[in-house]
Amino acid sequence: MAMTGPTPCSSMSNHTKERVTMTKVTLENFYSNLIAQHEEREMRQKKLEQMMEEEGLKDEEKRIRRSAHAQKETEFLRLKRTRLGLEDFESLKVIGRGAFGEVRLVQKKDTGHVYAMKILRKADMLEKEQVGHIRAERDILVEADSLWVVKMFYSFQDKLNLYLIMEFLPGGDMMTLLMKKDTLTEEETQFYIAETVLAIDSIHQLGFIHRDIKPDNLLLDSKGHVKLSDFGLCTGLKKAHRTEFYRNLNHSLPSDFTFQNMNSKRKAETWKRNRRQLAFSTVGTPDYIAPEVFMQTGYNKLCDWWSLGVIMYEMLIGYPPFCSETPQETYKKVMNWKETLTFPPEVPISDKAKDLILRFCCEWEHRIGASGVEEIKSNLFFEGVDWEHIRERPAAISIEIKSIDDTSNFDEFPESDILKPTVATSNHPETDYKNKDWVFINYTYKRFEGLTARGAIPSYMKAGK
Repeated sequence: MAMTGPTPCSSMSNHTKERVTMTKVTLENFYSNLIAQHEEREMRQKKLEQMMEEEGLKDEEKRIRRSAHAQKETEFLRLKRTRLGLEDFESLKVIGRGAFGEVRLVQKKDTGHVYAMKILRKADMLEKEQVGHIRAERDILVEADSLWVVKMFYSFQDKLNLYLIMEFLPGGDMMTLLMKKDTLTEEETQFYIAETVLAIDSIHQLGFIHRDIKPDNLLLDSKGHVKLSDFGLCTGLKKAHRTEFYRNLNHSLPSDFTFQNMNSKRKAETWKRNRRQLAFSTVGTPDYIAPEVFMQTGYNKLCDWWSLGVIMYEMLIGYPPFCSETPQETYKKVMNWKETLTFPPEVPISDKAKDLILRFCCEWEHRIGASGVEEIKSNLFFEGVDWEHIRERPAAISIEIKSIDDTSNFDEFPESDILKPTVATSNHPETDYKNKDWVFINYTYKRFEGLTARGAIPSYMKAGK
């Protein structure tokens, strides 16, 4: 007679299920990592052989080059086996703060290299269900080997935090630049928007949608050129992307009447006064988010071009088109963009600029870029842009860098105790998330290039270059 009763699976406790999943994830990651490492190594070898062929090297020169490459691979293996930790870095200064952690300027003790270290509190990530977004950022930073994306060199973790060791870009971010200046000229705007077009296109080609393009995420390198950062990590899926956050508050909204009646100068002042707080909050601001991202009907990569249109408006006018007293009012305006997207008559801008903004900020079906990036590049506003060499040419606004750890283009932030073990234990008993640690598995990463040089400071970082 067949036995009845619960199957072993259905009687399994949640704790056991989690342990099973944890073991499965650990094993899968271990083997996929081994395969990936082997494939990457073979690819580097192929690349080397190809380069030597193209250069037409003699056998003896090839032998020397192969030997140096093999030595570098050995060093890289050794590096991969060493456990990197906080003790390998000296913290110099806090250069950024966000909803889930902060960014510090750090120096690697053995090489003297300077990096930006992004520190994320695990407890906050779990609490705010951000784990998937962390993974997305780590993955894109590993995959995107591009001049247009901030490079990540290492990532590691300890009990309390996740750490991303990124290249330090001494130019600061676009938000800080826009807060220093009232508006940008059309020539400056053309330069930054053109570079951001190429940056966004580079991640679209990898199959990623950024979804959080805003001035805070456009960083400037030592020569003033643009790089994209923050792929869904500290800020990627804040409440700003959730329609219900605004819907619940819609019925009790104060009127935006006073703000609407301000002239553009007063609007710009009010916007700049509140802007910093918006950047740090877990709520974020819906100012740059495309209306279709709020809809349940789905969206595609064209939502990034809408955000670029909003930034372009802000550069030329001094504040973004939908800015309001409250995020809820902003959300309302974004959703009613056909009525609310207007240009103040007292800030004159060219018809070409106005036309491009309206081609970015429109229904996604009609949006510029729908048929590919060439459609954007050939727009009249970009007349005269040398798309092929824009990154090698001087930037629209040059950056003054006095040393490799110059932080003068960043705001001042007070020190914090994020690196002290007592922080997490007071609010989040360690046991709460110690058992959940497996969700951060395979977070560690080390990049092949740029790791083995000791003591040398990259020439582009040197003062006066």
